[in-house]
This record gives sequence, structure tokens and C-alpha cells, in this order.
Amino acid sequence: MAWRRRPDRGGGFIGRLRRDVAGNTLAIMAAALIPILGLAGSAVDTARLYVVKVRLQQACDTGALAARKSMATNGLTSLDTAAQAQGKAFFANNFSSGYMGTPAFTNATAPYPFVSADTSDHQVQGNASVDVPMTLMAMLPFGAKTQTIRVTCQARYDTPDTDIVFVLDTTGSMACLPGDTDADCDTYVKNNAAKPYTRPADSSLNASDGDTGSANDSVAGYPGSTSYAVPEKSGSKIAAVRTAVINFAATVTNNIAKTQTRIRYGFVPYSSTVNAGKAIMNASPGYMIGGAGSSGATTWTFQSRYIDPANTNSQYVVPSTSQNPNPVTTTDGTSQSNCTGSTRTPAAATGQPYTFNAGSSATIATRAWSAQAAKCQVTTTTYGPSWTYGPIPFDVRNFLVNRSVSDPSKLDGTTSSWQGCIEERRTTPGVMTFSPTSLPADLDPDLAPTNDDTRWRPMWPDVIYWRNYSISGGTFFGSTGNAMDSAGNAGDTDKTSFYYSSNAPNAFSLQYYGNGVLAAGGSIACGKPIRRVSVLTQQDVANYVNASDFVPLGGTYHDTGMIWGTRLLSTVGPFGSDLTPQPGAVPTNKVIIFLTDGAMSPSLSVYGMYGLEYFDKRVTNGDYSPTSSNPNTNQTAYHNARFLAECAKARAMNVSVWTIMLTTNTTATAPLQQCATTSAQSLVTAKGDDLNTKFQNIAAQIAKLRISQ
Repeated sequence: MAWRRRPDRGGGFIGRLRRDVAGNTLAIMAAALIPILGLAGSAVDTARLYVVKVRLQQACDTGALAARKSMATNGLTSLDTAAQAQGKAFFANNFSSGYMGTPAFTNATAPYPFVSADTSDHQVQGNASVDVPMTLMAMLPFGAKTQTIRVTCQARYDTPDTDIVFVLDTTGSMACLPGDTDADCDTYVKNNAAKPYTRPADSSLNASDGDTGSANDSVAGYPGSTSYAVPEKSGSKIAAVRTAVINFAATVTNNIAKTQTRIRYGFVPYSSTVNAGKAIMNASPGYMIGGAGSSGATTWTFQSRYIDPANTNSQYVVPSTSQNPNPVTTTDGTSQSNCTGSTRTPAAATGQPYTFNAGSSATIATRAWSAQAAKCQVTTTTYGPSWTYGPIPFDVRNFLVNRSVSDPSKLDGTTSSWQGCIEERRTTPGVMTFSPTSLPADLDPDLAPTNDDTRWRPMWPDVIYWRNYSISGGTFFGSTGNAMDSAGNAGDTDKTSFYYSSNAPNAFSLQYYGNGVLAAGGSIACGKPIRRVSVLTQQDVANYVNASDFVPLGGTYHDTGMIWGTRLLSTVGPFGSDLTPQPGAVPTNKVIIFLTDGAMSPSLSVYGMYGLEYFDKRVTNGDYSPTSSNPNTNQTAYHNARFLAECAKARAMNVSVWTIMLTTNTTATAPLQQCATTSAQSLVTAKGDDLNTKFQNIAAQIAKLRISQ
């Protein structure tokens, strides 16, 4: 077979080149390198852009938060230069200059990468932007050299639903100036007797009707009754409190970002007691001893006086004076045969040896024949009641509900009315350590009354009488033992109470209670009614603190105020129905703002929320030293223990407790520091305008700082 040439399939050199595949990989890789670099560069630089954006957003958020926090701390509703600087500083702390190759910046950089501005609703709007240099993408002919990242942020102070109770010291020293020392204030109060005023009528809490009244909700005996107040100095502490509370409410309102946010307020003005009568009766009359619906006792025992029917000497001869000689002898025309015997006017009543007329006196006319005058002589002797002084139960049912009732400790027709102040329920006396899980009835804000031990009792100052005991520097004068005798003129029923006198330690020192000596001196103080927690407008708040009965009088008992402030915020206690949250809302914030101008200062001679301590012993169990240089030392410690126990209970209830001391001292007292939720919430000031600033700062901090979504 003949040989033949194989045909050329590729058409020469080009065909052979096409068929030669050696080295094709290198060529393909060279051709693919550019899109591969584009993909890789995009991944790397996109990741860098993402990291920068995340960090930039965090820094923007932080800067806006810091700027808004600065506004709140300084009580501002608009952005100032200090707040802007604070925002820049926090931005720089979270996005360092030159981060990821971004341009370096300092405070002098213009434009600065972070800018903050006000919003129309008093919040902070932030904007941040940086140029991010590309890496791999920058090497490609079609790649960008830089990319600009921009973020926005907004920080808000939103006030959540909040219940706020003001516990406000309204004692006599609040009449002094904020800058007065304790010694200066003591002198002022002693030298400026309290003046009487007429308590205002109740008024509605509706600002829309132009009401500017007392904002009270009081018992029947309060409106129109007489009370006392220490004259206020111009620019007094209590005047500063009025301003601060009003501006506090305004600041809280300005921090509300949502129209549905609900702020409720309660008020507890306190001294040696609180005026909680109407609040209790509105919750349930059965919460009071003697109240309607109560199945228990109808009486409460008071340190008072009574005519003992078993005492056959329950009368005494009224001392003679030049104007009113006693006895008086006259003659009449009665015949000798009929000139015998004696007649008592009024006659003795069944069941007691003697009775007395409405003037608290009785006369016995004794007839005897005078041979010398040959006439019937009539000797008329005037007697007064000889009272027994001590604890005695009085029926309080009518006292709770009527405008006035007869005073059972008097015989002259005097009437009395309940102003609403209360005595506390059962205590554990003589104790300085309390278990938060087993508090006595008076300290347990969650305990609703169910029996006589846990019911409250009305204060009845008109029936209270001080009896004889001595303390260093003077004497409390009254009975020698239990029964008053004629030697001390104690049977004169116009003289109804006894008070401490260092000027007359060896004589009786009797004063008219009806003229307000004890009340004017602060030994009895019944102040403005408390307000249960409710929605109040700014005008309602102003009405409450500007009313004529928001005035200074009485002694300082911090425990009385704290007990009732905590009680008003207990969601499971007798006033828990006031605290119902809005449907679907988060739990309501609870806040107590406790303001005072001094340390705890109880007195053995004060009649207050725990009765008359010297005799009732409900707090001290008699553990005091009345003959020492400071007889109230132990009493103070017992009351401070109760105060701190209630503070601890409030904190355990998640109540944010703020304490403010208006004093020239540089630090608050130890109990006030311990009471506050944190050390930063225990504040001290000696200036009225600074008090206003502190209140507004608290109001701002009640709001919650957050980033808007």
C-alpha cells in the first residue's frame, strides 16, 4: 500500500498553536486576576467599612447620650456648649482619631466628625461621618479611593410612669433661713411665738376650673379650725421648699416624651405626727378604731383626766380671791326652826358622789342659826371637781365623724373636733433592731388593718393632760401622784394643761390649752392633710404647697414621715389601689423625696403619733433618763432605729429614696445618709436656690436615658 501525507487539520501554524495547550493555566490566571482582586478587595474593604460603621454608630450613640445626660444633670432643656463638648469627648473615647486609617481629628477639627443638635422635644440628635480609605479596591483601575460612612443617632430622656411621694419636714425650724445655724434657728423659734391661723377649706384638684385652694382632702373637723404656725422669715426654708417642689413638677413634665406617660404624686407633710385621718377613712372607716364597719373596740385610751365615782373626795373648795371670796356668808328670813341642813346645787347624780354645773362648779348652801344676829345665816361654799389624772378610755365613734362633740374631759360644755391627725397602731417598744420580714404593725406598710392592734387611732389633743414629772433644768407640773388637790389649784377647770417651765421649778405652772400655749409651743402639732398618690397637674402641686396650711410648726420626727411615705407606695398595702399600673405598661417607678432641715429630735413631752411618750412608752418602753442632762438621748436612738427600718423596707420595695438636708452642715446626718438608696442620693445644701437646683436635677434623673429606635 502506498504511503500518503496526513492532511493538516488546523490550517497551518495557527491551527497548531490552537491545538497546543501547554501553559494555558498561566494565561487564564492572568486574565482572571483582575476580577478576582476586585472580589477579594470588595470583601476586605466591605468588612472594613462595616467595622467602621458599627464603631461609628456606637460612638455616635454614646456621644448623644453623654450630651443629653449633661443637659439633665444641669437641669437644662436645651443643648449648651458644655453638653456639646461632653458629647464630643465621649464620641472620641469610642471612636479614636485615625481609627482604621480614617482622617485624624482633634477638637479643633472643622468639620468635627460628630455633631449634636437640639430636637423640638428637648432631646439630642447626633450625626457622625468619616471617610474610610480603601485598601485593595484602591489598587484597581475602577476602584474607589475612599468611602464616606454616615450615621445618625438620637438620645432621649423619657420619663416612664412614675409615682413620687414628697415627704416634707414642716417643723418649726423650717421658718428659719436656709443659711441659719441650728443655734440661730433655735433662738428665733423660741423668741417668736407661733401665731394662730384658720385652716382652709377643702378644694378640688382641678386646675382647669381656676381653683387655687388648699388641695386638701380633710376630715370634717379640719376646715375652719384654728391652728398655729411659727412666723416665717422672708426667704425661709419652707418657702424654698415650695419653689423647689413646684419647679420639680415642671421639670418632670418637660422630660415626658410620650403623651401617655403618667406621673402621680403624693405628699406627706410631717412633724411629730401626720394628718392621715381622711386618707384612712377614705380607704376604709373600719381601718380606724371606732370607725364604721369596725367590729372591734369603740374606745381608745388617752392620757387624760376624769372624776372618779369611787372617790368620795371628788371635789375641793375653790380658792378664795379678793374678787371672789369663798365661802360667802349671808343672812335670810328663815325661821330658827327651819334654819337647818344644806342644799347642793346641782344635786349629786346617781352613780357618783358629786355633780357640777356647766360652769364646772357646784355650791353647797349650809344654814345655821346665829344667836348673836338672831338670824339664819347661810354659808355658801363653791366647790370645783377634783380630777383624777391618768389613762382613761373615751368613746371615739362620734369624734371620728362629727364636726364637734362634747369634750369628755371637761364639764363646761366645751366641744371638740377631730382635725385628722392620728396615733399609730401597735408597736414593739424598746427595740432598736428590726427584721425586714417581720416588722411591727406601725412599720409594716403592706399590712391592712384587721383588728384593734392594727387599726389606727385618732389623736385627741383636747383631752390630753400632762402630769407631774421632773427633768433636768425644770419640772413638768401637774398632779402629785394621780389626783390633783386644792393646794395646787388643779381643780380650776379653766386651767386644763400643764407645760414645762425652767423658770418655776418649785411651783405649779398651769396654762390655758384653749389659748394655744401647748399648740403654739409645738408640743402638739397637727399639720396639713397628706395626699394619697394620684395624678396631679402642675397647678395642683402648686396649690398644695402654696396653701395657707403648709406652714412650719412642731418637732422633728423623721420616722413618722418615712413610715407614711413608704405606706403610700405599697402596692399591696391599704392604699395599694392608688398604684394600679396602666394596662400593658411596664412596672411603675416609685420614688420618695425626703426633705428635712435637721436631725431627729423627739421629746418626752410631745403628744404625737406615738401618744405621750413619757407615759405611753410605745417607742422606748420607758427606757429614758428624765433626770439626765439630755433625757431624750435614748428616745432619739429608738426613733432613729424605726426610721432606718422603714428606709430599708422602702428600698426593699424598689423605691428609689432620695434624702435632702437643708442645713449649714457640710454633710448629712448618718441616718439620712443610710436611708438614701445610694450615697449619691443623699444630698446637702444650705441655700434655697441650690435646693431648687437639686430638686430639678432629681427630676431629670428620674427620667430614663435611652437611644431612640
